[in-house]
Amino acid sequence: MADKLKFALALALLAAGVVGFYLLSEQPLVLRVLSVLVGFGAGVAVASFSEQGQRFIGFARESITEVKKVVWPSRKETMQTTGLVFAFVVVMAIFLWLTDKTLEWVLYDLVLGWK
Repeated sequence: MADKLKFALALALLAAGVVGFYLLSEQPLVLRVLSVLVGFGAGVAVASFSEQGQRFIGFARESITEVKKVVWPSRKETMQTTGLVFAFVVVMAIFLWLTDKTLEWVLYDLVLGWK
């Protein structure tokens, strides 16, 4: 029950930040954005003390650890893969265009006799 209250309070703080953005419509944009950021920060801080927040923090830490294990492709590999994708798209576009024109010719000229 306490976790639900913490989560509800976090949502209320976030909503208060957004409401503050609109209530401060006469103020400079910096203050309005700061209102949203403070509401978001306070909501995240409160939510982090709930069970779901603790699980999310653990998940985020594990995700960062896994990202560090990834072997990212080099620039050359990325450019080669991108080139292959573009070439495949062009080949498929030509194939689909030829298929469309062939079916159009068969249906309209041969079967229906429309010219």
